[in-house]
Amino acid sequence: MINNYIKTALRNLLRNKIYSVINILGLSIGLACGMLIILYVKDEVSYDRFHDQLPNIYRISSIQYDPNGGQENYNPYSGYLQGPRFAAQVPGIKAFVRVQSDMWDVKKGVDIKVWEVHQVDSAFFSVFSFPLLSGNPATALLAPDAVVISEEVAQEQFGSTDVLGKVMMMKARDEAFKPFTITGVAKKTPQNSSVKFKILLPIRPSAQEEANNDNWFSFFLNTFVLLEPGADQAVVERRMGEVYTANSADALASHEKQYGALGKTVYQLQPMADMHLSTRYRADNGLKDASNPVYSYILSGIALFILLIACINFVNLTIARSLKRAKEIGIRKVVGGDRQQLIAQFMGESFLLSTAAFLAALVLVQLVLPVFNELSNKALAISYLFDLRLVSGYLLLYVLTGFLVGFYPSLVLSGYNPVKVLYNRFTLSGKNYLQKGLVVLQFTLASLLIIGTITIYSQFRYLTTRQLGYDDSDLVVLKHNRIPYERTMPLEAALMQSKAIADVTFKNQGDWGTTARVNGEKQMNFKYETVNEKYLPLLKVSLVKGRNFSKAFPSDSTRAVLVNEAFVKEAGWKEPLGQQVNFWYNEGEVYTVVGVVKDYHFNAVTQKIGAQLFTMKHRNQYGKTFIKIKPGMETAALHHIAGVFKKYFPLSPYEYKFLNEENRRNYEAEEKWKQIILFSAVLTIFISCIGLFGLSVLSAEKRTKEIGIRKVLGASVSGVVTILSADFLKLVLISLVVAIPVAWMAGNKWLENYPYRVSLSWWMFGGAALGVVVIALITVSFYAVRAAVADPVKSLRID
Repeated sequence: MINNYIKTALRNLLRNKIYSVINILGLSIGLACGMLIILYVKDEVSYDRFHDQLPNIYRISSIQYDPNGGQENYNPYSGYLQGPRFAAQVPGIKAFVRVQSDMWDVKKGVDIKVWEVHQVDSAFFSVFSFPLLSGNPATALLAPDAVVISEEVAQEQFGSTDVLGKVMMMKARDEAFKPFTITGVAKKTPQNSSVKFKILLPIRPSAQEEANNDNWFSFFLNTFVLLEPGADQAVVERRMGEVYTANSADALASHEKQYGALGKTVYQLQPMADMHLSTRYRADNGLKDASNPVYSYILSGIALFILLIACINFVNLTIARSLKRAKEIGIRKVVGGDRQQLIAQFMGESFLLSTAAFLAALVLVQLVLPVFNELSNKALAISYLFDLRLVSGYLLLYVLTGFLVGFYPSLVLSGYNPVKVLYNRFTLSGKNYLQKGLVVLQFTLASLLIIGTITIYSQFRYLTTRQLGYDDSDLVVLKHNRIPYERTMPLEAALMQSKAIADVTFKNQGDWGTTARVNGEKQMNFKYETVNEKYLPLLKVSLVKGRNFSKAFPSDSTRAVLVNEAFVKEAGWKEPLGQQVNFWYNEGEVYTVVGVVKDYHFNAVTQKIGAQLFTMKHRNQYGKTFIKIKPGMETAALHHIAGVFKKYFPLSPYEYKFLNEENRRNYEAEEKWKQIILFSAVLTIFISCIGLFGLSVLSAEKRTKEIGIRKVLGASVSGVVTILSADFLKLVLISLVVAIPVAWMAGNKWLENYPYRVSLSWWMFGGAALGVVVIALITVSFYAVRAAVADPVKSLRID
């Protein structure tokens, strides 16, 4: 009997090739999407799980409360003191590891390359499970001149991993090259690790720094602690708070007397297992790949949408196609087949088709995995497929899909009345509400994704075309060792010797932030920029009041500052010129506002413009050079810049960036999501349309004689096409009525994440609705036209 079922199933699949292809294609795409998302989610939740002692590894974090009752700050960082002080005085803490990231210059012969370097404590390899290819993990980081490198660095620097005892010449910025002896070679870090290192150096705070209690208020690195097995996290946290209170009391009182109230700090322990997906304490500042669980939710939802639509296609087409199998079912019942046997047969056919779709999906996953990795910023490998849990997930997906697409149709088909079907008196009962509802659900989901795509595209275009408030075209930025004001003048003169360079200016390196008092006692935090008098004119940043810095006013370098409009607004000034900004913690450092700079986006447009202050203080140093290149002369300019850079910074690697390209990189996340949603919308509408196409074919076949009679009575081709298409278009219109308000609410919620955003407009919904209707009309009309132009004589011929 089983062989008979298999033969019958194969015969039906081969005889009805168009429906087999539609079902297998739709299901395989849906299953492939499900597999890819399972891969993605599995990778997300597997971060850092390879550490043997993971259940006992925590990161020191803290909640810092605003003394004025404002919003609390969740701080994932610590400083030099927290690790050693807590480990020494808190029972239950077995070891600690501080992790600090920086960029160092590394020599290879005469060439210099910048590498990311992680400075860590000697317990690094005893806390974390990073295996060494060579070297002793217990002693590799004990010597102050020791260095542990990854196998990639060993191969690049020496062409071999057999490098123990060899020397690497390295230096931090603004320091001289020093020799470091290689004491260990580590395997490449797993791609699902938050700590990804290439070069490890011992962290070496001075004895003075580790004794200075003021460093309790300095937060710039990550500190991990290993708890004793069985230690109570809550008890350890409480004891950490007691140690902090006792150790910092004098320093806190002195600090508050000098700088004002700091607010309460409460220390916590963040489990390392929660770090990758945490939205409160992010894994950055030397840690990699911090993510957000919402990405997994969105991608899982999209995959579920697509798989659900594919299943809906199967159910609809199987039920609609059942009329052509009615006599087969009737004969099976007459010769003694019971309903359970028929259900088993049709479920078997469903699983046979699901198996074909599952195998096709595996092939699709292998083909599209490189593209998916590019879109999701992952490095997923096909080897993940052989993970026991993942294989179990795929098998569960296969079984559920086979069951879902086969259960309801098998119930419907097995319930046919044999007398009616054998006398051609059988029709599908009712108004097919379920079938119509499934079509509406399909196109509702497709419409949601299309509107989402339009919304994301509009926001992305807005972000990348919004006026920044300054001119970033033809502007090259160099980062270099910090230099005093006096050295900028000969450097500028050397750069200006090329006719390809229009102008040069300088700025501090990195993002500086500080605090000062305005209006007597009001304390403000702001961005602190050190520039010269040419900075604002070169970037074409305009002033709304007052004047720019000028060499005609020598006191500008000691007594004058510029502020932006956001600073003025936060300070509450009606007339900003002449107001004073008091850096009270530096004796006698009081500045007068001489100009107000128009707000411009000094950070990405995804961030709100904050308060900003400019100084020309000569005691501050410059670490960035901005060079304006004349249009069309890039090659000559870059050649000249490279020569000047090597002359002035011979021990530093030459790196340059065009500012407009750097600004574009700020929106890579939006670009990725734009592509993901676009592909999802295309797949969804494609699967929906092939299902709609199959249903329209069946509808036309079922109404063949009706069409013939209408043509004989004078109906036009367009009239027949309209009749065949109208029912389906009604369902599509209903789906739009459902989708549009849901998409409006979801779109507004998503846009709330951006301080500068587009407004949802009628054309977004109108364009999406028109697109869905046109695509559906083309799909339905394709076969309807063929049926309408067919010879009515053949249509009315008695079978």
